[in-house]
Order: sequence, then C-alpha cells, then structure tokens
Amino acid sequence: MRTSTLLRKIHYWGSFSIALPLIIMIGAGILLMVKKEFDWIQPPSQKGSERQLVPMASMQDLFDAASTVEVAEFTRWDQLQRADLKPGKGIIKFVSKTDWEVQIDTHTTEVLSVAQRRSDVIESIHDGSFFADWVKLWVFLPAGVGLFVLWVSGIYLFTFTEYKKRRNHRR
Repeated sequence: MRTSTLLRKIHYWGSFSIALPLIIMIGAGILLMVKKEFDWIQPPSQKGSERQLVPMASMQDLFDAASTVEVAEFTRWDQLQRADLKPGKGIIKFVSKTDWEVQIDTHTTEVLSVAQRRSDVIESIHDGSFFADWVKLWVFLPAGVGLFVLWVSGIYLFTFTEYKKRRNHRR
C-alpha cells in the first residue's frame, strides 16, 4: 500500500475515532480562552482600597471575613480549593471546593465580590478529568496524540499533493 493511501485511511478513520473528545476539548478550550471576557465563566477581579505588597490584615482575619459568606460553604481552611493573593490589586480570592469565589480587600477585610467560578470546572472538562482520571489518560490524551498524527499526515498529504500538481504542470 502506498504511503499516501495509508495516510488517507489513517486520516479518515482517525478523525472519526477522536471526534467526540476533540469536540469537547475544543469547545471547553474556546470558553477558557474568553474566560476573562465573560463574568459567568470567571468573576472579574475587584480592586482593594490599598494596593501594597503586604496585606495589612492577617491571613486569619481575611479568612474569617470570607467564611461569613454562607453561600461559599467554607468555615475551615481545608474546605478551600485555593487562596489567591493579588497584592497589586489589594485583594485575596478564596475559592471553595464548591467553586464559589469570595474576594476580600486585604486592608479593610471587606467582602468585595461573591460569585460562582466556573472556569475550573470548564478546565477539568477540557482536560478530561471532569469525567474520571482514567478518561483523562485513556481517552483525551490519545485523542490529543491522534490530533497530532492527523495534523502531521494532513501536512504530508497537502504538500505531497501540491508537489505532484506542480510537477505534472511543468510537464
């Protein structure tokens, strides 16, 4: 079997086999690329009253202020997914394991924003871990490798076809 015929068959069946995970990856990837543009995906960062490198309030005071927000559903440190200190903006973001984000002014301990953060869920959909860890490694990873193979075979088929056209045109 000729190389170009083999690559066409790989291209044909490979694109069919990776279509569903690839559609999911592309859709979630597009949403992640515009996450800062839509508050529904990721809440915008607020600005605190003071923008200094060192917060005036202690971490415990900041956490205590954030834990008063009932919808966020955290009262202990181990219930957080992460805490993200933004000294240039004078805020700290506490993100709960239930994907609620509470933004606190690092100087006044005032609650500046409470919103659901969907970008983390979209990211887990994008890499496949949302479904299960084995899906990430045994479905989405092979789909990504398959996409790379399709890209290489497509480039080869394109350049080979163009080369043959130009060669035949010269004759």
